Amino acid sequence: MTIDTRLELHGSIEAGFEGILSPEALEFVAELEREFGPRRRELLEARVQRRKRLAAGEMLDFLPETSAIRQREWRIAPVPDELRQRWVEITGPTDRKMVINALSSGADGFMADFEDANAPSWRNMVCGQLNLRDAVQGTITHDSNGRHYELGEQIATLHVRPRGWHLPERHLIVDSRPVTAALFDFGLYFFHCARRLVADGSAPYMYLPKLESHLEARLWNEIFCFAEDAAGLERATIRATVLIETLPAVFEMDEILYELRDHSAGLNAGRWDYIFSAIKCFADRAEMVLPDRGEVTMTVPFMHAYTELLAATAHKRGAPAIGGMAALIPSRENPEHTAEALEAVRADKQREAGQGYDGTWVAHPDLVATAREVFERALHGAPNQLERLREDVQVSASDLQDLASTPGRITEQGLRTNISVGFQYVSFWLAGRGAAAIGSLMEDAATAEISRTQIWQWVRHQARLDDGRPITWELVRQLLDEEAAKIRQRVGEETWQAGRPAQTREIFDRVALSADLIEFLTLAAYDYLD
Repeated sequence: MTIDTRLELHGSIEAGFEGILSPEALEFVAELEREFGPRRRELLEARVQRRKRLAAGEMLDFLPETSAIRQREWRIAPVPDELRQRWVEITGPTDRKMVINALSSGADGFMADFEDANAPSWRNMVCGQLNLRDAVQGTITHDSNGRHYELGEQIATLHVRPRGWHLPERHLIVDSRPVTAALFDFGLYFFHCARRLVADGSAPYMYLPKLESHLEARLWNEIFCFAEDAAGLERATIRATVLIETLPAVFEMDEILYELRDHSAGLNAGRWDYIFSAIKCFADRAEMVLPDRGEVTMTVPFMHAYTELLAATAHKRGAPAIGGMAALIPSRENPEHTAEALEAVRADKQREAGQGYDGTWVAHPDLVATAREVFERALHGAPNQLERLREDVQVSASDLQDLASTPGRITEQGLRTNISVGFQYVSFWLAGRGAAAIGSLMEDAATAEISRTQIWQWVRHQARLDDGRPITWELVRQLLDEEAAKIRQRVGEETWQAGRPAQTREIFDRVALSADLIEFLTLAAYDYLD
């Protein structure tokens, strides 16, 4: 379908889509792309150049040219009343049932995720927008397997995470280029929901993923100003929480908050993408090889430094600090497993509250009560602990890059887990599921990225298992054959074939075993989606 001579819609129009994909909405997205797409491409090129410098031996550091921002006293604009208490936020994809259940889960907030928890098929992306529009209007319902789902009396505050800067949306072409996926996601949500949210006493609240510099935050701030002006809304209506989930971004947290200061809603510790980013930044450094994924906990030196500095930086600037994801999945059929999972979540959240965080994330509704209890008790019922400045925190650039001090081993079981998780996640993703329960964890693109980049890193540097065997392409492919056979036997032939095993294997080989490290598995796999 052609909207005008420079705007082409290549996605199908199913029943109900026309309300989301109206000519006016698509033209707004096109305006965003024409205004901000060129700058986005420049910033992506800057990422490429930094990766080259890191590969050549450069280390990251705090920016000398922005030292005045770090040294001056300033604070972000006070957050709106409905964002003052964020003890627990639940996250998940934008499918209809998930949106209803998450909003009704008892959490303070729900982050509706167009990014890591969502496979970006055309249908997923447009249905997600439709679901959020209906949720904002209060009309969303769902019927499935004889059950009826509707919003409860108390609903969580809605936050929306668009896709990262690196991703395109190939179904909408603007001036002969695929539109920026982040602008597609933000633009449609803002166009359809912003005025209604404001009329209801709320506002568009965003989560911004995978930023690598304050200049990328500046671009988002300019987009927010443009959108507010276009909609006739007051400046600073939009509020955004930035996920600090890349290693370069942790060196620019003050600057990121400064760029967004009137639109800021705080910082979040995106732990899984952060580990992935650390591996990727130092993929060519043998001394930075990490042990089994399960050994890279929040208490190892480089992760502890990151979470300490984030809490201290956020509170220094009057910004909420939101903790990382609890990905453990309770089992309603196994009380013993559930008790262990809840205890692990409780300990993790107690650590975060002790560091000064104001709230946290969970991936499953059954974890909401545990996380809420921890923060309510730790904060003595106060909505946040912004007054706790953590002036004791002293973190250096070398502390943040001290991957070499991470204790632990590389084991055959750790290698098998990475292979199995990576393979299974790609299969789920190809089937349209961006978040999937694998074992006892909720895996999304970020955790799958850790698994496949660790495999690449171990092969690249000829790492050895704790029994002395070198990790080679041949060993990985042997274990992949074995793990795939186990999966096939467990799920049955019909499910196995429905999982597109040949394409899954093709993608897995490319992202885990190619000569050069592929930047994002979601980019490599995007063309396989409808």
